[in-house]
Amino acid sequence: MKQAVFLMLDDYADWEGAHLSSMLNVESDWDVKTASVKKEVVSIGGLKTLVDYQLEQIPVNSDLLILIGGNSWSLENNSLRQLIAERLANNKPVGAICGAVDYLAKNGLLTHFKHTGNAQYLWQNFDQYQNKNDFIEKQVVRDQNLVTANGTASLEFTQAVLKMICFKNSAQIDKNIDLYKIGFYQYCAKYGNPFN
Repeated sequence: MKQAVFLMLDDYADWEGAHLSSMLNVESDWDVKTASVKKEVVSIGGLKTLVDYQLEQIPVNSDLLILIGGNSWSLENNSLRQLIAERLANNKPVGAICGAVDYLAKNGLLTHFKHTGNAQYLWQNFDQYQNKNDFIEKQVVRDQNLVTANGTASLEFTQAVLKMICFKNSAQIDKNIDLYKIGFYQYCAKYGNPFN
């Protein structure tokens, strides 16, 4: 069984991982787990999450690490930085959205990767952010084993991550995302009723 670990901090953006986690979790060959720097976190929307893993418990062989954005990514945490750096260096899939991309920029973890984020000007005082020319003004950017997205791109983020991990064929992933992107009735007109 493959495992996806969704790492979130207090004040995490609960909507940013909802589509991705639900699409992964309904498949019998994927297991979705949560992780954080403490045992319980509360989302921006007030949802309390008792996490499965604390940082040091995250299995090194997990198939996917997702960094959910929010308002607490200004933290200083060497263990977290090392976990992400090792995954990126070892070509293990990582997805980061919103504030989590800010953390990557601040800690020099975007070096050698094309990327996007909420806004590059937010990183102007980050000494370890060295590759400003690799920033692309798009909703989501995938480069190698890293997907980055801004906070308004939860569907595009889901789509790019699913393609990165070869979840299904590309056309099927696009079709699944369309249900949420264009809505039920337009989807039915385009593809037929998915629930028949």
